[in-house]
Amino acid sequence: MEEHSFSYRAKNEIIQRINSRDKADACLMGVLLCANSLNDGEITVLTENKLLRDFFVLNVNRILECDDGVEVNEIQRKHSAVLYDLCIPRAQDRLFILDYFQLDESRGMSRDDLPKAKYYPYVVGGIFLACGSVNNPEKKYHMEFVMPSLELCNSLGLLLIDNYGIVPKHVERKHYQIVYIKDSENIIDILTMMGAQMASLEIMNVKMMKDVKNKINRSMNCDNANIDKALGAAERQINDIELIDSTMGLDSLPDTLRDIARIRYDNIDFTLKELGAAMEPPISRSGANHRMQKIAEIAENIRKEKAKR
Repeated sequence: MEEHSFSYRAKNEIIQRINSRDKADACLMGVLLCANSLNDGEITVLTENKLLRDFFVLNVNRILECDDGVEVNEIQRKHSAVLYDLCIPRAQDRLFILDYFQLDESRGMSRDDLPKAKYYPYVVGGIFLACGSVNNPEKKYHMEFVMPSLELCNSLGLLLIDNYGIVPKHVERKHYQIVYIKDSENIIDILTMMGAQMASLEIMNVKMMKDVKNKINRSMNCDNANIDKALGAAERQINDIELIDSTMGLDSLPDTLRDIARIRYDNIDFTLKELGAAMEPPISRSGANHRMQKIAEIAENIRKEKAKR
């Protein structure tokens, strides 16, 4: 994971906003629920995030009241960030942590085991830190949690629905249970709820800019369609004028029609309003339209006479 990716920055913001022991405990519980291994024989968390590494070490040691409760191993991967392997090596420490959070390898998340409702956002935040990701909104709106079990997947879904009105979707992918959200408003809400307000604002700004661009594009498409329509009408009018001039001559037209015909012939890009304004004296758009219709009728009559011959 790139250190400057949108998902990485959102996770760092969540960690940096944890400012109390209770919030830290709730977040650590969420991380442990999605640990790579969680049982009395092994507790392991794998992460590329340095802040999560430091958060995990600091708070596990705080709970264990020691400074060596977590073993950190660095795994260097080709063309990628360092992967931190965080484990709790001592059996008695693993048992203490599991008892502290009322966890077992079933990874149950019942209401009886959860902290107070006001700390739910930090539990969800911890789950996101351990197994979540969110796409750069410039590309697409997508957040997902790669969950270790279907039970935990369902528990997270119900927690989001019941407490925040956020309805996620579920899919199984390569034997993993995925909770995902594609609605931009729901992604904004869940990021805000977890404490990643700046990430939420970034999505809002991107969404606003996309909406503005879409409106501009729709407006331009509409304008272009109107221009094409006007040019098409002007070309038909030029054809009518040329037909009249080549058969009966423009001088045969009444002054009012002859004058507007000549103005149109010299100004194919003029709108009806501009045609009317160029007359002496100026006339309204509807007046210009009426005169051009008269010219069209005369041209149509000439075509009919030709067709009879």
